[in-house]
Amino acid sequence: MEQDPGKLFFNDGYQLAKSEMNGNPDKKSIFRALKKMYQSIDELNESLLNFAGKQGIKVDCCKGCAWCCHQPVFANSYELHYLSEYIRTNFQKQKQKEILRCATEKNKKVSTLSEDAVLKYKSPCPMLENGACSSYEARPMACRIYLSTKLESCLEFYHHPENEKDYPALLDFPLLAGKMMNEGFIEALKETGIGIAEFRLEEGLTITMAKSWQEENILK
Repeated sequence: MEQDPGKLFFNDGYQLAKSEMNGNPDKKSIFRALKKMYQSIDELNESLLNFAGKQGIKVDCCKGCAWCCHQPVFANSYELHYLSEYIRTNFQKQKQKEILRCATEKNKKVSTLSEDAVLKYKSPCPMLENGACSSYEARPMACRIYLSTKLESCLEFYHHPENEKDYPALLDFPLLAGKMMNEGFIEALKETGIGIAEFRLEEGLTITMAKSWQEENILK
């Protein structure tokens, strides 16, 4: 009997988190598990792209194409803490403050919009720099599984978000895999008593970065 791929990916995320935490869900073990989950989805995407190429299926995503980096991105709290930690340990203080400034300004703007308007609002991601993600290695799952087969569809979505009939021509399999792996990961964390929340990326960065910096007196 053929197994449901969604359940398989859910179990992958669940078992990965359980194995790495091993009954001790501290920050290091959660970050270690998340890094491995990201590596797993990246490897899956690489295999998928190789297969698509052999089948003559073109994927238009490449470095320097950043149309999707102007739309809303939602991430779980553990992803945002991981991203914030990456920024804190890989960038100079001035660069960190610039990212926080951009995140804070975008969050103030977007927070005033309705839910429908948020989904249509276009504004650069706080990590976008010279057409590429400055924190690519730590980008959330939502960014990793967004693979478009038609650049024109991304341009249409960017310039005319009010057109609800046209969306980017995304590959379905990465979306399913990433979504279900994340859900399995979340389930494993919840079983250890860890609460999980979802935020807009700029909202989550504003919270996690400001908190960690206040603890280090960076913002003084």
